[in-house]
Amino acid sequence: MSHLVATVLGGVALVVLASWLLGGLARRLGQPTVVGQILAGVALGPTLLGRLPGDPSGYLFPAEARPFLAMLAQIAVVLFMFVAGYETDFRTFKAGRTAVSVAAAALLVPMALAVAVVELCSGLFAAVDPAHADQSSFAMFMAVAVSITALPVLAAIVRERGAAGTRAGTVAIAAAGFMDVAAWLVLAAVLSDAGQATRWSWPAALALLTAFAGFLFGVARPSLRWWLERPATLMSNPVPVALVLALGSAWVTESLGFHAVFGGFLAGLAMPRRDGAPDADVLKPMEQTSGMLLPLFFATTGLSVDIGTLGADGFGLLGVILLVAIVGKAVPAYGVARLRGLDARQSALVAVMVNTRGLTELIVLDVGRSAGLIGEELYAVLVLMALATTFTTGPLLQLIGRGAQDGRPATRKGHSDHSTSSSAHPVQTVGTGGEKAGGNAT
Repeated sequence: MSHLVATVLGGVALVVLASWLLGGLARRLGQPTVVGQILAGVALGPTLLGRLPGDPSGYLFPAEARPFLAMLAQIAVVLFMFVAGYETDFRTFKAGRTAVSVAAAALLVPMALAVAVVELCSGLFAAVDPAHADQSSFAMFMAVAVSITALPVLAAIVRERGAAGTRAGTVAIAAAGFMDVAAWLVLAAVLSDAGQATRWSWPAALALLTAFAGFLFGVARPSLRWWLERPATLMSNPVPVALVLALGSAWVTESLGFHAVFGGFLAGLAMPRRDGAPDADVLKPMEQTSGMLLPLFFATTGLSVDIGTLGADGFGLLGVILLVAIVGKAVPAYGVARLRGLDARQSALVAVMVNTRGLTELIVLDVGRSAGLIGEELYAVLVLMALATTFTTGPLLQLIGRGAQDGRPATRKGHSDHSTSSSAHPVQTVGTGGEKAGGNAT
């Protein structure tokens, strides 16, 4: 037992170190930290470290240690989803018809394309994932996988690039919020249809999930608000309350067969806010805790992905999926944004931003793999798709911003060439010209 404890602790230390180093390198290159962390997880697995003489990956992360790492990773994901739900600004859902229209187009079109491609390219899917390609729920899972948008990563990109409050940024954030909520609901239905809610029939499981959500918002939320607004006492510390709510809710949804991530997200949505905004006393420690543990999720992802085993069928399928995932979201998002009155550059920015995936995509893929909806090789293909779509977001935003500057100075008033906004994160890239979201922004 002591040897196993030592192995797990050493593995955690190595994962945190590699994620910290590659995450920092990603930021230096103008990429979200999550890109470097995902690459660190892949590098520690059979794709890179496992190919060295002696298989260091298998030695450092033996089979008996992986369940413990996976459990810590699931806790990290639940806390991350709690933060994502807690940070969801319900006011963005009043952003107007532009955001709703963009969300509908950028969600439904790639979903429809994915279902069509699964039917038209059934042989290619069967060659990569023969055990699951003919399942009735497989096509709908693929529809969710190609249509998801990583709202937390997108929000970070919008803040870092000075797009907060711009017309394009406002539309993209609001549309991503709509799409994520809808995609999670579809995924919950897919899991039920696939027989994951084993204790009940799927209509009963969905009814129980609906009742639980009603309890969270109708009973738990007002009760917690009353409890937390009492005069300050030791028992009114909001952090343990938030932690119990997140983990308890995850326990309920996992027991219902809907995966723990749904419970974490619902708990975040139900957690009382302060004056309509997340309470920093809750948000900061929950963010920090999930942030410290999330590299373990990337590591468990990397340990399950061996890119070197992908053959011609795998990379051919990757090309098809990338085409559906990128074009299927970007083209309708751009077209609808133009129809709703945004200019060409703003519409292009919206189209690029809603194509951001990242951690949210990996969570969806992990849910699908755990539920037996996809196999390991297709999982590796979809992880590569998530990396590619996330990696290209920053450069494309820079390219669009650079093309819109028309020879104007690269810095805004109040920012010198030596400010913290380096070329890797040019705040003028999005929102050049100061198009702040006004009454007709959406």
